[in-house]
Formats: sequence, structure tokens, C-alpha cells
Amino acid sequence: MDVTTIFVKAIRNAGIHALVVLALLIGACSTPVGVQRVGTQEAHHLLTASALSSGTPSTYSLQVLARQDLLQQFEDDPEGALATLHTRLQTGLAQDLRLLSYPLFALAELSFLHAEQLKQRRVAQSQECRTRKGMVCLPQDTRKETEKERSYYLASSVYAYALLFPENLQDALRDPADPRLRLAYDLYNRGLAEGLASADGKEVVLRSGQYPLPFGTLEIQSTTAEFAWAGYPVEHFVPTANMEVRGLRNRYRQPGIGAPLAASLAGTETASGPGANRIPLKLKVPVTIFLRFDHPRAQLKGNVLHGQLELYAPDIVEHVLIDGQPQTLEFEPTVALAYTLEGSRVYELEIAGFLRDALRSYIPQSRAQDGLFFLRPPSVDRIPLVLVHGTASSPARWAELVNELEGDPRLRPHYQIWLFLYDTGNPVAFSGGRLRQALENVVHELDPEGKAPALRRMVVMGHSQGGLLTKLTAIDSGSRFWDNISTTPFDQIAMEPETRELFRRSLFVTPMPFVKRVIFISTPHHGSYQAALRLGRLSSWMVSLPGDLTKRTLSVITQNQDQMLVQKLERPPTSVDNMNPSHPFIKTLASIPVAEGVIAHSIIPVLGDGPITSGDDGIVKYESAHIEGVESELVVRSGHSVQGHPKAVEEVRRILLEHLNDQKSK
Repeated sequence: MDVTTIFVKAIRNAGIHALVVLALLIGACSTPVGVQRVGTQEAHHLLTASALSSGTPSTYSLQVLARQDLLQQFEDDPEGALATLHTRLQTGLAQDLRLLSYPLFALAELSFLHAEQLKQRRVAQSQECRTRKGMVCLPQDTRKETEKERSYYLASSVYAYALLFPENLQDALRDPADPRLRLAYDLYNRGLAEGLASADGKEVVLRSGQYPLPFGTLEIQSTTAEFAWAGYPVEHFVPTANMEVRGLRNRYRQPGIGAPLAASLAGTETASGPGANRIPLKLKVPVTIFLRFDHPRAQLKGNVLHGQLELYAPDIVEHVLIDGQPQTLEFEPTVALAYTLEGSRVYELEIAGFLRDALRSYIPQSRAQDGLFFLRPPSVDRIPLVLVHGTASSPARWAELVNELEGDPRLRPHYQIWLFLYDTGNPVAFSGGRLRQALENVVHELDPEGKAPALRRMVVMGHSQGGLLTKLTAIDSGSRFWDNISTTPFDQIAMEPETRELFRRSLFVTPMPFVKRVIFISTPHHGSYQAALRLGRLSSWMVSLPGDLTKRTLSVITQNQDQMLVQKLERPPTSVDNMNPSHPFIKTLASIPVAEGVIAHSIIPVLGDGPITSGDDGIVKYESAHIEGVESELVVRSGHSVQGHPKAVEEVRRILLEHLNDQKSK
């Protein structure tokens, strides 16, 4: 029923008596005030809609506009309405500070909303300029519009800060159930990132200077140039709130104060400090910027405001003091991880590193050449968790697990993740020797005097072939591997010192004293049936071993008359050969138990719903992955790449918590 149409017709065609009757009819259709039942989602939207979630003011800001008689003006002239509300706020500052929460919140939200509207209009005009001929698009006009919208973003951040952190803490929002509290944090964080955005809007620019506000000037003193992460300066600060993550199940965000960013390491030179050359140069670092105001509400009385811009990383600081009270900083570690892997060359290395000696061409000369890398600055006070990937794979395949562990507040402060990268076509013993050497190198680099107990509580975890390398850190082989290739005592074989050290490191294995727990995932302890099939043999023929390894084996051949040794070294085995169930190496490795004092765990995937003991994961049979003597064994109904499966992740989480509790009890 169109009430307006009925009313107009009644005026034209009826007298006053008819109008009375008409009024009764209208009243029967609806009342001026009433309710209407809506669905759950719509009801929640009506209660929680805001400038951030729906592009409309929240009910709290609408209340302020209505009480100040500014609703229509904000619709017609938002800048005039905001200026009026700011002027009235200054008057309120001289009265009761406790009454400022509502107008301060409204100014924060409405300033952000207006900045968003200005940006949308500018983007639309820019697109129209590019698509329509004859339009004149002046760069200076775009710059002016950009400057204006950023002034409102910064104003939003200033108002939100004054709301959250007044001079007198009794005047702050205190009720955790008040929706304005979380919204104020988000408005501050988003307003700060948008207000300091670069000309193209893709990065955040951290510099000292004067910035316009709708009601004056903001003078920022930046201390960010003093910041260094793992000894490296950082640059190219990208706001993470504007990024969508793909490929990871969960997005972990530590909510708090500050604008979360992902930063790049500056330059290509090695920074000073232990382990600095083990940080990948393409790593993206989660950081947070924080703009501090002293006496923010008092500053709002004037036209010139002063703020100090600070930069933090969660590896260094997770809280900031505001008026003597600790406040949690906001970080986005998941986004930084996904951003690191976006377009990463490490994926290219997976097949290349299986087929040929590709690692040395991939790792820059400024980085450590033994293949062990860190995801954050090393610490002597955190337990190393070493992740060893499998065949034709790379550390990138641990991303799901890394994201889950880094997002766990129970584990993150106590563990540091180290990644081992290797050419997976090489002999397993050779790669195992490289892993052992790399671990020894790092422990010595970080703790040359052996005084850091956390480093000597190391956990090593390997997937597939990586599990075999992992086992090589925790067994005592004696001369059994050497006996497979020669009947002559090792010390009687003629070879150069470097070659002798390589053979000794690869074939004479003792438990590493700092490895206390190992985790095997999809590990072919008794070999892989796929390695024995025709496809496995074809893969072995395609693998090219490192030239240095080949030269060293040829040198041994030419210097010795041991026919068995000569025959074994004429064509050194590839990793595929080693994992053939009939190969002497895998048989010998399977016969050696994990050393006493090292706790072992198995996570074994099995496809389908059939019997576990006769099952497999498509690559490895259960009977090959199963070994005696482990403290726990979890079977997951999954394919071979189980390391990111939720059940596998939760089992790793359980094991690491158990390891942590064991440490605390000692």
C-alpha cells in the first residue's frame, strides 16, 4: 500500500470526514513506531554494522549524529558535520572528560568512513579517466584528493587513540563487552596504515614529517630507522590487513594495538651476529607500527598534534607500554608466511634438486652453504625444531605445520623453527651427513661454550626421506654402513683428507648429543615399494649426482685395489636406490635402533578404510613405516603428504607440548 499516493488522492477527492476515515485506514496498515521480525544474520548485521564491516556508520555514531542534530548534514556535507562535531568536542574537553567517549568514537568512525568514501570516489574517477576519451585527468587533482583522504584516515587514528588511552585511565572505555572497544582498536590500526600509505597505496611509508589533518597538522617523529631485525634493516612495509591468504587453513592474528605489516629485508649483504647468514633474504617479516601520543585529549584542544612513530617485531617485543600499562601489539604472522611463499623460487627447487645438484646455484654466496636456515632470529633460549623435507620436495611443504605452530601461544615462545634444505636425489647417507654437519655448525655458532640448555633439547622431524635423515641424527651405526661397500678397514683406504672426512661423516654415525627427540612422518624405514618399481628405477637413472661427489668417488677408485669398493663406487647410489627395500643401505639403517635417551615418535598415513597393517599411503607401506621402540605411533587416514593434515599437526603439537613439559620438570 502506497501511503503517500492514497493521502494525495484523498486531499483531492474527499472532505475532512473522508480524511478521518483515511487516517484510520492508514493506521490499520502500519504504525509510526513498531518492530519487524528479521533473520539471525540480518539481526546481527543491524547490531554490529560499522564503517569497517559494511561501509555504514554504527548505531553508536548514528546516535551521536542524531543527538547533535547532524544526521542530515553528515549525509549532505560530511566534512562540515565532522568539523562541527570536532568543534563541539573541543568545548566538551573543557567540561567533563568522562562524557567524551561517544563523540570521540563517532569522530573516529565517521572520519574513517569519509576517508573510505573519498578513496572510492577517487578510484572511480581514475578508472573513468582511463576508459573514457576526452576527459581531462590532472595528476595534481589526484594528489590533492589522496592527501585529503589520508588526512581523515589519520584523524580517525588520532580520535581512536584519544578514546582508548586518555590521560586519566578512569576516562577510558573499560567494559570488554562494549563493541566500541574493539572497533576503536581496529579504527586506530587501519587508520594509521591507510594514513601513512605510499602514493600508489601499496606500501606504508615510515618517515618523520608534517601530515595534514582536517583540523590542523600532525607532526610525526619516527624512530623506525633505528630498527633492525636479525641484524638487517627492513623496508617495503606492506599492510597485511589488505591481504587475503590462500593455501593455509587458518589465518593467525594476534589482536592488539598497532598496524600490522609485512616487511622485506633490505639489501643483500650479510648482517652481523650469529646465524644472520641463515636468514633467507626473501623472507617477509611480521612487524607492527605504533603511533604514540602523549596527553592525546589535551592535544586535541589545539591545531598541532605531536606523535612518535615506533616499529616492533614479535620476535623482539610483543607488548608496548602506554602510560605504564602493557598493551598487546597486533601482528599477522600467517600473512607474512604466505607472502614469503608467494612466487617463491623454492618450489622450482623441488624437482631440480631431485634430478641434479641444484642447491648451490639456488643459495646466494652470502648465505650459509650447508642448507640450514631460520625463519626468525635464532635464540639460545628456545628449543630448536628442525624440519627435514622429503624427496622432490622443499621446506615450503611444511608451511601448514609452521603456520599452526607459530600461531600457538603455548609453543611460539619456547620453540624456534629451523629448516633443512638439500638436493633430494643425493645418497641418503650423504644428505644425512650434511644435515649432521649443519646442526653441529649452528649449535657451535650460537653457543660455542655449550652453556645454552635449550639448544641441547633439540627436536628433529622428517617427512619421507627426511625421516631417514632424521634417524641418522639419533643412531650409532659403528662401521656397518662402511662394511656394505668395503672389506678393507676404513683407516687403511687411501684418500684425500677432505674425502675421508666426507665418508666418515656420511657412513660412521653416532647420536648427536643435543638431539633429544625425533619425529618420523611417512618414513620408509624399510624402504619404499615405489622405489623398487619400474618408475622408481627410471627416476634413479635420471638423477645426476653432484660433480664434487662424483670426483671424490673416482679419486678413491683410482687409489685403491679393493674390488668391492671399486664396484660400489663406480656408480654411487641415488636416494631412490637407497630406498629400494632390497638395498643394503636401507636394510642396515632399519636394523639399527634409535639410540637410548632419544625419544622417537611415528606418524604413519594409510589410505582408505582397509586394514592398517596391510595398507599404504601410495608411496610407503605401513609395514615399512612402522618400527618398534617408538614412544607413540599415530595412524592417519591420508596420503603420503600428511605433514599438513589436521590430525598430524595436532599430534606434533601434543608431542612438542610433552617435550616442553619434560624440560620444565627437570
